[in-house]
Amino acid sequence: MKHFLSFIFCLWSFSSYADKQLPEPAADGFKYPLKTIDYTQEVDRLTPNPDSLDFLIVYDPLEGINRRVYKFNYLFDEYVFLPVVSGYKTVTPEFVRTGVSNFFSNIGEVPTIVNSVLQLQIKNTAKSVGRLLINTTLGIFGLFDPASAMGLTAFKEDFGQTLAYWGVGEGPYLVLPFLGPSNLRDTTGIVVDIVSEKEINFLNVARERKEHNEIFALQAINQRYVTPFRYGDLGSPFEYDLVRYLYTEARKLKVEIKENVDQESLSE
Repeated sequence: MKHFLSFIFCLWSFSSYADKQLPEPAADGFKYPLKTIDYTQEVDRLTPNPDSLDFLIVYDPLEGINRRVYKFNYLFDEYVFLPVVSGYKTVTPEFVRTGVSNFFSNIGEVPTIVNSVLQLQIKNTAKSVGRLLINTTLGIFGLFDPASAMGLTAFKEDFGQTLAYWGVGEGPYLVLPFLGPSNLRDTTGIVVDIVSEKEINFLNVARERKEHNEIFALQAINQRYVTPFRYGDLGSPFEYDLVRYLYTEARKLKVEIKENVDQESLSE
């Protein structure tokens, strides 16, 4: 625990330093137009200003390596991952795929509950616990999603968001092999969430996944199946820059929306 806290402190110090390397926004908001956006808007409506190159300003000291990893991910996705997903769709009926997605989504409620607690989000914790209990019981171990029909819509919390909640900066932008865009803070979050899920071992899935690689493979295929992003769909020679921008701003948006909700809850 002592070493983990030391690591978090180093991460926070490095991230804070990294964040200071970016210029401050201009008074009129031109430098970083998203700073003045109404954060009730949906993430998919946020697009860079085509008349400005400000969206290129993301702290990316490992850009050379990141671009190579991005290209690797592009080729892997095109020639391995998507053909496998296509085959998966061919040999399985839609209701089976939906059941698989629901099952792994239900398992994903575990890190959401943990991180909701760590962020002191009482309402979100209760909501996620409710979803887990309802879908595990009435939904037959998560194969069905009756909780959504009852008004308990799904949401996701991760340890990267928890670190952001407690003031840890995002640090340098990273592109992870197979996983795609991230940053130092969110990469740390991924590792912590994996460890916590393994330690909790809900429904014994983590242990069985370790002994049966086909479970891990099915989870990976399902994750790609439910992810709509396709390389090349942006139709831009600056796709790397656009993806970097959109990922960075989407993560900021999640944190800022949550802060606004917290302030409204305290004022009520």
